[in-house]
Amino acid sequence: MILRSFCGLLALAFMTQSVSADGAGLRRLSDREDLLGWEAVGRLELHDKGYCTGTLIAPDLVLTAAHCVYGADHQVLQADHVTFRAGLRDGVAIAERRGLQIVVDPAYDPQSSQSSDKIRHDVALIRLKAPIQSGQANAFVLHSGRDYGSEISVTSYGRGRDDAPSRQRDCTLLGERHDILMIDCNVTFGSSGAPIFSQVGSRGRILSLVSAGGRYDGQAVAFGMKLQDRVAELKTLLRRNPVASPDRRIKRIRVGGGGSASGAKFVRPGG
Repeated sequence: MILRSFCGLLALAFMTQSVSADGAGLRRLSDREDLLGWEAVGRLELHDKGYCTGTLIAPDLVLTAAHCVYGADHQVLQADHVTFRAGLRDGVAIAERRGLQIVVDPAYDPQSSQSSDKIRHDVALIRLKAPIQSGQANAFVLHSGRDYGSEISVTSYGRGRDDAPSRQRDCTLLGERHDILMIDCNVTFGSSGAPIFSQVGSRGRILSLVSAGGRYDGQAVAFGMKLQDRVAELKTLLRRNPVASPDRRIKRIRVGGGGSASGAKFVRPGG
């Protein structure tokens, strides 16, 4: 496998080409009616670094790729330097919130070279300063089980289409290896962290997220990881390290909650 990062840098580019295995079916969600049901996917503004794609999995939790939340110094960005713009379309967001806390997979190493193991752990959660109500953007749930359904799709922002989300509803799962999935959806710079959906039941569930792109068996693909266990661990780390917010009015905060012996990295407003 040949792997490349998909972090959406505006000033720096680590790739010379995007993965556009097949642009057929890639549709811009231009109108409010098109966006209906997809408001929980948003553009994640990363201070002066650029942007990625993120998705609400709870009113105050955004799921994205770990590599999106690291700066050039290999340190996690300050949480209040990250802004989630839910359902952003032509400069207008359904809701906009700054970050309060960031937690990344403890096994993720931002300085290591791109590898299968790095993709496997390329997951982060951002707790928002204030929740986004379900009436504005209904959070997605994670997929569980082996039945991926009949449709695999991706909704993302990206270079050349960064002013509105685009959805490709007909992707192919080309392979699965050691909890890494290979799909042929059209992704590019800025698509990092984008949700990969499985269609089981009436609404898509998040099966994976876009981590990197490259080639698999000679074909252009996007790489993602299985999420259920990764996200469960990150939620546990957040619960162990609560952060006070005026919006939550949390009265009890664990002393020393800014770090974890497990090696997880946490960021609070101001550093």
